[in-house]
Amino acid sequence: MAIIGIDLGTTNSACGVLTEQGIQLIPNRLGEILTPSVVGLDESGKLLVGKTAKERLINHSNTTVAAFKRLMGTDHKIALGKQQFSATELSSLILRALKEDAETFLNEEITEAVISVPAYFNDNQRHATKLAGELAGLKVERLINEPTSAAIAYGLHDKREGHFLILDLGGGTFDVSILEFFDGIMEVHASAGDNFLGGEDFVEAMIDNVLEELGIKKEALKPSERQNLYMQMETAKRRVSQQPEQRLELHLAGRSMEWSVTPEWFEKLSTPLLLRAKRPIERTMRDADLPPQKIDEVVLVGGSTRMAQFRSMVGRMFGRLPACHLDPDTVVAMGAAIQAGLKEKNSALDDIVLTDVCPYTLGTGIVNEDSPQLGSYFMPIVDRNTVVPVSVVRRVWTAADNQTQLCIDVYQGENRLVKKNIYLGELTVPVPKKPKGEEAADIRYTYDMNGLLEVDVTVVSTGKTFNKLIEFTPGALTEVQKAEALEKLSQLKFHPRKDEKNQAVIARGERLYESSLGEQRDYIAKLLSTFDSVLDRQKPTEILKARTEISEIFDRLDNEDWI
Repeated sequence: MAIIGIDLGTTNSACGVLTEQGIQLIPNRLGEILTPSVVGLDESGKLLVGKTAKERLINHSNTTVAAFKRLMGTDHKIALGKQQFSATELSSLILRALKEDAETFLNEEITEAVISVPAYFNDNQRHATKLAGELAGLKVERLINEPTSAAIAYGLHDKREGHFLILDLGGGTFDVSILEFFDGIMEVHASAGDNFLGGEDFVEAMIDNVLEELGIKKEALKPSERQNLYMQMETAKRRVSQQPEQRLELHLAGRSMEWSVTPEWFEKLSTPLLLRAKRPIERTMRDADLPPQKIDEVVLVGGSTRMAQFRSMVGRMFGRLPACHLDPDTVVAMGAAIQAGLKEKNSALDDIVLTDVCPYTLGTGIVNEDSPQLGSYFMPIVDRNTVVPVSVVRRVWTAADNQTQLCIDVYQGENRLVKKNIYLGELTVPVPKKPKGEEAADIRYTYDMNGLLEVDVTVVSTGKTFNKLIEFTPGALTEVQKAEALEKLSQLKFHPRKDEKNQAVIARGERLYESSLGEQRDYIAKLLSTFDSVLDRQKPTEILKARTEISEIFDRLDNEDWI
C-alpha cells in the first residue's frame, strides 16, 4: 500500500508518490498538480475544495475561506456559511480531497501520509497538522520540515554533496534552513523563519497603499470588492517584473478609478517585508556558524520566490544567483514523496539518513530571586537548532521550605523571561516535604523527528517518574470532540468528481462576471447561460466540447487588463 507525501500549503497544496520510475506528482480531479487551499460550500450545502472554491471567493465570500493555515494550532473559529470550523478541520478537508485524488490516480486505498510543515511551526501547530491528517482518515507518523523536504528533492535530484541554504517563501510563511548533504546523510545545521511573512503580505501591502492613497477604509468595502481588489493585486504582483506599467480599473466603495502598478512602486512597498526576510537568513547563518562563501548553493522554494525583488535581495546577500531549476511550487511535495518512499522502503531509492533540528529553544520556568517582579526566568533544556531526535536532562531543586509539589511548566522561545515565551503545557509532580533546596527532580525533554515533545520528571529521592506528552495545546481536541468533529465533517458531501470540472468553469465564469461591467458582463452572462443549457442536455461529448471552448475564452479574458 503506497504512502503519499503531501505539501499542505497556505495558498496551494500538492501530493506525490515515489514509484519505481521516480517521483510521480498526483493530479487532482481537474487534472492539475496544485490544489488551491480553499474550502467552500455551494448553494446546496455541498463541499467545494480547491480551484472551484477559489473562483467563488469573490461573490460567495461568506461561504468560502482561504489562508487558514496561519491559524493552525489556535482555538480561533472560522465561519463557513452558518457553521464554525477550526483551521485544523478545514485543513483536514484539503487533505481529504488530496487523499481521494491519490486513491483515484493510484487505484488503491491510501491510509498513510508524510505531511510537510514549515520549519518554524511550533509544537501546537505540529499537533494540529497531525490531527488534521487523522480527521482526513490518514495515519501521519511523520512530519517533515518544508525546507528539509525541498533539500531532499534537490540533493537526490543531482546527487551533489555540500551545504544548501533553503529559502522557502510561500503564501503565508517564510522558512530558512541550512543543510549539509554528505555520504548519504542529510543533516540540518540550523533553521529559522517567520510564520507571518509570505506572498499574502506583499499583496496586503499593495492593497493597504492603494486604499490609503484613495482615502478608502477597508471596512467600507463589500466582501466582493475586497476580494476582487485582492485578486487584481495578486495578478499585478505576478506581472510586475515583466511589465513596465500595468493600468488597473478598480471598483471600490461605489467608485470606479484607474491605478498604475509599476516595478518602482512595488519595490518601495516590498522593502520593509524584504528587510524582515533578511533577519531569519542572517540568524540562521550565525547559528550554523557558516560564512556565505561556505554555502554551495542557495535554493529557492515556494511560489513567492519568483518575485524579482526577492531574488535580487538574495543575490546581493550571497553574490550569486540562487538555484531554482526545480519548480518552486512543487519541490516540497517532491521531497515529501521521497520521504514517504524512504518510510515505505521503496526499492527505487537508495537509503539516506535524515537528521533535523529543533527550531525553537525548549525549557521551563525557574524562580527569579534577583527581580521577582519580572516573573520566572526561562531555563533552556533543549537549545534551538539541536539535532533531533534528542533527549536532554536538567536537574531542579525545590525553592521553598516544606514544598509538596513541583510545577514543571513547558515553554518554547528565546527570551530569558518565561512570560515572553510561548506556553506549551505543564506537569505537576508531588515531592516529599524537606527544607528548601534539599529535594530535587530530573526533568527530561525528549523531542522527536515530528517536532513533538515528551516530558519526563523523576523525583530523585523517591525514584518515581511522571510522564506527559504535551497536550495543553490551543485547538487540540479531546476524544469526544474528535468524534464530534469527524461526524460534522462526514456530513459535508463532496461534489461528485465527474461534476467538478463543470462546477469549476461555472465558478470561474461567475467570478469574471462579478469583475466586469457593461458589454463584457453581458457577454459572460450569455456564455454561462449557453453552458447551463448544454449541461441540462446531459450529453458528455457535447459538454466536453462546450467546456473546452468556454475555458479558452475565459483564459483570454483572465489575461486582459480590464479584470
